[in-house]
Amino acid sequence: MAETRKPQSQLVTGIFRDRDSAERAYQAMSGRGYNRDDINVMMSDETRRRYFADDSQKSELGTKAAEGAGVGAAVGGTLGAVVGVAAAVGAIALPGIGLIALGPVAAGLAGAGAGGVTGGLVGALVGSGIPEDRAKLYESGLKQGGILIGVKPRTTEDADYLESEWKSCRGENIYR
Repeated sequence: MAETRKPQSQLVTGIFRDRDSAERAYQAMSGRGYNRDDINVMMSDETRRRYFADDSQKSELGTKAAEGAGVGAAVGGTLGAVVGVAAAVGAIALPGIGLIALGPVAAGLAGAGAGGVTGGLVGALVGSGIPEDRAKLYESGLKQGGILIGVKPRTTEDADYLESEWKSCRGENIYR
């Protein structure tokens, strides 16, 4: 019998440049038994509007992105006004940087005082457990319209599988 190795202690993360590649990565996690409450998604509000504003494709990722739209609408021009409420539903808008975070990372960011609001986007990413050097790469990717996806793998096998699948989905800067 194959031995299941100890779960990873960090997130597996990657940037996806379009909705199709992000959807495929999301499905790879779903197929492995991860659900919407396990999966973290970060994108700019502009990216959410570009790829998910009219969610005629009706997908789980699209539904998750729509939650971000609700957060954005709730806070309007003053992002962060409802950080605590948004975190309770698994979505948060970070003030001044136009970032929407969805999933378990949202609650962590809110608990850490909006995850480095004063430190900008890199501070928010580092606050979610991403090393600073990687956070700088992701900041660039998010500013260029990318979608950051992450999950805390349950096993090393899951991490290996997700890394491989995400590469086949055109994922960039995959980190584990």
